[in-house]
Amino acid sequence: MEFTFHKDFSELDPDEWNALLSESVSDVPFLRYEYLSVWWSTRGGGEWPGAELVLVSARENDRLAGIAPLFLTEHEGDQVLMLLGGIEISDYLDLIVPAEDLPGFLSGLLDLLATDSAPAWGGFDWYNLPEDSPTLSALQAESEQRGWDYTSEPFRPSLYVPLPSDFEEYLMNIDKKQRHEIRRKMRRAEGGEQNVRWYIVEDKSTLESEIDDFLALMANDPHKEEFLTGEMRTQIRKSVHAAFEAGWLQLAFLEADGKKAAGYLNFDYVNRIWVYNSGLDFEFGDLSPGWVLLGYLLQWANEYGRSEFDFMRGDEDYKYKFGGIKREVMRVRVIRR
Repeated sequence: MEFTFHKDFSELDPDEWNALLSESVSDVPFLRYEYLSVWWSTRGGGEWPGAELVLVSARENDRLAGIAPLFLTEHEGDQVLMLLGGIEISDYLDLIVPAEDLPGFLSGLLDLLATDSAPAWGGFDWYNLPEDSPTLSALQAESEQRGWDYTSEPFRPSLYVPLPSDFEEYLMNIDKKQRHEIRRKMRRAEGGEQNVRWYIVEDKSTLESEIDDFLALMANDPHKEEFLTGEMRTQIRKSVHAAFEAGWLQLAFLEADGKKAAGYLNFDYVNRIWVYNSGLDFEFGDLSPGWVLLGYLLQWANEYGRSEFDFMRGDEDYKYKFGGIKREVMRVRVIRR
């Protein structure tokens, strides 16, 4: 493989990048070209203001064979290489390489990073790798062969729901009490005095105002309001536009009497729904708008044959009530000796 450092995303072809991702060990929305290029433009919504891009590609027989989307930063007192997208706002990350090319790509990557042409670094600190990613074992084997220290540990739980393509069957697979509660709240919303409707944003001409409304719903939560700095608002806005243009945005709202009561920002990607963030108007608390909208979204996902509803990172209680199954994303550290 022939490896190349890149100083800017513009040096790589978006279509070629995304085509490689579709064959890679972790085909997730957070590794798409349009997502990571936006993430880098805002340094993760201001999370990494002093970061240096270390973007590496590998080609073999004139074919793009792998991408290491990395950046160099100081973290916990060390100069480390981290995965672009980390830590806080990208739930799943990895190298971009097919499984059959992973060992050779990783070996060549580490050889390249050990040369004088690479920036000075002391180790890797990679967050949010899926627990079943083959990168974990491949990186451990390669590190141990070089005499480098390798450790991995669960970073955060991540819950998901497998879908049977039938909403009633899905409901029958979750706890009986919660099944009745979901049905009751959806029926109450449909039969109440307020005119309740839900929809997925499809009109590009209204997207900007819909993003404004979603951010306003998020900001009703004091913790999310603190999170929504100016840079983070820019990051979310750019990410939503990028996902919309690429065709994998699912921005959904529940309205009561024409006023938005709840919103979900999801990604509809590789036959899964990825639940990214949400917001509520607490004025409509009696309506349980978050639960009701989530019920509609799960119904839609089943009816349209999506295979999985991924709640992503966090083990909030409501995720278990909707049938969430726990898995982990991992943190991997390598110390170069």
